[in-house]
Amino acid sequence: MPISPSQAPEPMLLRHDVSGVCTLTLNRPDQFNSLSLALVRAVRAALDAIACDPTVRVVVLAGAGRAFCAGHDLKEMRAHPDLAFQQTLFRECGDMMVALTRLPQPVIARVHGVATAAGCQLVAQCDLAIASESARFAVSGINLGLYCATPSVALVRNIGRKAAFEMLATGDFIDAPRALQWGLVNRVVAAAALDESVAELAGKLAGKLPEALAAGKQLFYRQLEMGLAGAYQAATETIAQNMMSPATQQGIDAFIDKRPRG
Repeated sequence: MPISPSQAPEPMLLRHDVSGVCTLTLNRPDQFNSLSLALVRAVRAALDAIACDPTVRVVVLAGAGRAFCAGHDLKEMRAHPDLAFQQTLFRECGDMMVALTRLPQPVIARVHGVATAAGCQLVAQCDLAIASESARFAVSGINLGLYCATPSVALVRNIGRKAAFEMLATGDFIDAPRALQWGLVNRVVAAAALDESVAELAGKLAGKLPEALAAGKQLFYRQLEMGLAGAYQAATETIAQNMMSPATQQGIDAFIDKRPRG
């Protein structure tokens, strides 16, 4: 018997585009949006498509239901106890995390509820993050005997070493104000204001010259892995090439002439 449209399951990843802002929503609410291998692959495919889509200026990553993301799907992991599956899962998840940084468009995490383990990793790996004041964060695998090795990569690149190791070694939750204090998120707002705050930031970014943002984002992550001299060399080439853009030159001329950018 064929499945009617009303009976068909919803996609595990939703995409909604409006005014240059693409919102990707993790859509496994009954599993607190845990990252199954299929969901990891769906996110990666969406990012690859967005990277080639000139109509998208900003990406928002959100979660359906009561949580942002509760990490990997532990039931799926235990259902596949072989090493090959575990290696595939974590390798593809790591590749998806790297794809977030290589995406030309800036990515904002819209965080509510809990963001734990790989969910906390997602927050850390996005370029920007806005959290509800009731959001909570943890890399809690250690409580199960599993050190959150892959989430640690993004975490230690966002917050101080001792704060990161405390989270990783204790598995304790931190609240949204502490996450803001430690630099894991950019803003903390009331739950009722979360969508408005995300839309405001996304709109501000969408109004910038996309070529300049894309070049700047690429440099931002590349120079983090370099020594000081190499970072300045890469930055010099980026800003010099940016200056050759006609749109950039027009923007500078408008500023000098004290008129709006065309």
